[in-house]
Amino acid sequence: MTIKKTTQHLIAGLCALLCTSLAYSAVKTVENYGYPITDRFAATVVGTPEEYRAKLPKSIPFKTRGITIFPERVTPDVFFYGHELLYSVALQDHEAPLIFLIAGTGASHNGAKNTNMAKAFYQAGFHIVSISSPTYNNFVIAASKTGVVGHAEKDAEDIYRVFEKIWDELKGEVTATSFNVTGYSLGAFNAAFVSKLDEERNSFNFERVLLINPPVSLYNSISLLDRMTQDIPGGINNFDRFVDRLMRAYTTTYQSTSYKDTAAAGGDDFLYQTYKALQLKDEELAALIGTSFRVSSASLVFTSDVMADYGYIKPKGLVLNRYSNLRIYNDVSLRLGFTDYYHEFFYPYYKAEYPNISRDKYIASMSLTSIADYLKSAKKIKMMGNADDVILEPGEINFFPEVFGDRATIYPHGGHCGNMNYTDNVAHMVAVFTDGGH
Repeated sequence: MTIKKTTQHLIAGLCALLCTSLAYSAVKTVENYGYPITDRFAATVVGTPEEYRAKLPKSIPFKTRGITIFPERVTPDVFFYGHELLYSVALQDHEAPLIFLIAGTGASHNGAKNTNMAKAFYQAGFHIVSISSPTYNNFVIAASKTGVVGHAEKDAEDIYRVFEKIWDELKGEVTATSFNVTGYSLGAFNAAFVSKLDEERNSFNFERVLLINPPVSLYNSISLLDRMTQDIPGGINNFDRFVDRLMRAYTTTYQSTSYKDTAAAGGDDFLYQTYKALQLKDEELAALIGTSFRVSSASLVFTSDVMADYGYIKPKGLVLNRYSNLRIYNDVSLRLGFTDYYHEFFYPYYKAEYPNISRDKYIASMSLTSIADYLKSAKKIKMMGNADDVILEPGEINFFPEVFGDRATIYPHGGHCGNMNYTDNVAHMVAVFTDGGH
């Protein structure tokens, strides 16, 4: 595995740190919980130490495939590599329930978290279909109808279309006894809206749905995150130097003989060593969190702008090809926050379609609160999360027990997705789809 590929694992791990505000609450949590890392930031970055991880198969028949979602689409030459949507499957050799996995923000279909979930569910007897986040470059290019992602309902429609087309190809190979869906982080948020859409379309009639560490409000999380770049030493104009320091520390750790194996595997232990090597102060850690997300979101903003030809970063009408120098666009996109994207591109782009909706109401619609009544009534949907989840504003954790009741399982600690591989969490995750999670 190349350093570039391994760097994506670091960024994916660090991007999970979406805010620094405390999310602790008096909400009732699971008792006698043995996940060992009680610091929410360390848990989010480190994940689960090896001795505490669920015992999963070393390998499963997890294969990457490609599918054309929009045959008529002319893919911009600058994205010549992205016309087909890539996804992964692991299929049983007998009839079985099928589960769709949706990756989190900026993550691919075969990223570490989706791969681990695939192993757990395949071991439990499921057919697996794993897709990338709608915010992932390849999904934006190949599967987003508008190219402008982040719209809760439209992203759900894009995902649902992908599910339908993939199943059209698979149904001649396998028999599915039921359909199910889960996702983590933004993928969990997407899963909630996909489930609601399925109530109308009935292509799958999902039997069970699980939301793992979902955000409540997308805007709350991204605005908190954007403010973290204010803590970059020397300010935003020192962005390049700060990123360079991060990458040098990462590369130094990677080149250590002791950690090359775990790095190649995207291992949590390697991420922990990198985290320690940086030796960041509190304000630098906040800057690192904001920076890591900024690096990830820069690709999304540029890709969306090119696909929609909106003129946000790239001049409208300018055609880029595979040989174009993209450095200037990369430099600009790295200095734009996700809230900038929302206010200057996303909202104006959709304003014509929703002329009577104010910005505030539009923000509110991009949240789970907008479908709270559905989530309350949909008994097939469960959620699992952590009281100290760093992507939640203070008090937002209360939304889940208030809406889901006993269908919500809240762990006392684990940060954001840090405990996804912990033995108890994996057991509960699988049980939700096999015996109801009780």
